[in-house]
Amino acid sequence: MPLVAALCELEQSGDTGELKVWNHFEERAAGFFALGRTVASGAACAVVTTSGTAVAELLPAVIEAHYQRRPLVVISADRPAEFRGSGAPQAIEQVGIYGNYVSGSEDVSWSDVIDLLAGWDGVNPWHLNICVEESDLGSLSDNPRLSKVRIAAVEQARQDIDMRPAIEVIADAWRGLVVMLGGLEPEDREEVWHFLRDLGVPVLADSTSGLREVLGKLVIQDGDRILKNQPPANVLRIGEVPVGRFWRDLEEMTDVNVVSLSRTGFAGLARTSKVITGNVSRLVRALGNVSHAGDSQDYLKIAKRPGGKITELLESFPESEPGMVRTLSVMATMGTSLYLGNSLPIREWNDFAQLDVPYELVRANRGANGIDGQIASWLGATANAEDAWGVFGDLTALYDLSAPALLGQVECRGRMLVVINNGGGKIFERLPAVQNLNRETSDLVVNTHTHSFRDWASMWGMNYVCVRGMEGFDFEPEDQTTVVEVIPDAGQTKAFWQAWETI
Repeated sequence: MPLVAALCELEQSGDTGELKVWNHFEERAAGFFALGRTVASGAACAVVTTSGTAVAELLPAVIEAHYQRRPLVVISADRPAEFRGSGAPQAIEQVGIYGNYVSGSEDVSWSDVIDLLAGWDGVNPWHLNICVEESDLGSLSDNPRLSKVRIAAVEQARQDIDMRPAIEVIADAWRGLVVMLGGLEPEDREEVWHFLRDLGVPVLADSTSGLREVLGKLVIQDGDRILKNQPPANVLRIGEVPVGRFWRDLEEMTDVNVVSLSRTGFAGLARTSKVITGNVSRLVRALGNVSHAGDSQDYLKIAKRPGGKITELLESFPESEPGMVRTLSVMATMGTSLYLGNSLPIREWNDFAQLDVPYELVRANRGANGIDGQIASWLGATANAEDAWGVFGDLTALYDLSAPALLGQVECRGRMLVVINNGGGKIFERLPAVQNLNRETSDLVVNTHTHSFRDWASMWGMNYVCVRGMEGFDFEPEDQTTVVEVIPDAGQTKAFWQAWETI
């Protein structure tokens, strides 16, 4: 109570400028909503909780923030320190609960809450644990003195970054060079686009790069399979860890030289590779003017045939899951932003979404690659935006059923919440190891279900549209959030993948 009262008093007084307080009854979704706010604003966002397991509920969001390198702050209330280890109600060992996933933590009492966060870099997650005495609850007007904290700049100008690995890989492009584009910050996209246009090498671009639709002929269609069959000598990764299968195949391809330009500094591979960490735009500019290297291995020429075949398959099986993703991708161009929930939707969007019209802004949670808190993250990232589109798998939505409790605090005009309901985690069903299991075991792995999202939409006051065939795509965004439940035809989906394997 003292923490909440202090925040509300500060928000109402306006003394701290643009302080905004949001609320959610469930900590796990609240943590991911806060993560979405940091992604959208670039500013730190704090989650305030009571003691006990409430603090543990934030671990998934803290982990995701750690791997995304986002300034998520946990402010956890705690019972007095003498209760630790006693088994007293709502008294657990909260200090250090987030381990290596926070860059540091502070354990203080209510009366000590002043000028904190001095050791925080303002870049990575941080934990502030505040012990509150029973007597503090009776003096809500005596809030602790809170002052603005000067946080270190996200990245100081650095002169010591060694760009030689990237320069060398570009010089070696004649032996084969492919750029793999992961997620990019919006402010980095123009710089990267100019660099790739000048370099002219083939690109395997994730949708979250924001450049997949604007790179034109440089994008390799069906690139995962083409590159597996004919690996390049060099891979230059720019941005987040890529989604595609070929990135995982690189684990075994130790003769392929991999160099990464990364904001987070994570290699994304267990094998040996080189990582250059920093602001991506700055790193690209440090490479200087590059000569046109072109496609020395004819990847783009090779990709023309499978690219055409995939288009034929999408037209032949329009109500398959990939076919519906293609139609959905056309409709989503109406939105001002696009959020892709993890697992199968993000991979199918990479492979089958339209390539003609760029999306204004594309985001996803790709730190830990989990499906936790995706809807809450989307709501946080688009809290003030009209015409926001989010596309999620069915299990991803089931993981985050409480997130719509936030709808009353965010912009809902034109908001489209799309759930692709294929009855479970079908991304696992296509794995050879799963295909060799008996039906009972396979159902456990895939988490098959028969749930509909109609009543969920009704529970939270959202509009509902069910799309079971192409004629079902005749809908328009409205003044309130609309749930679009897309149910692909299982027979067409199976036929599509069988035909796709033969390309």
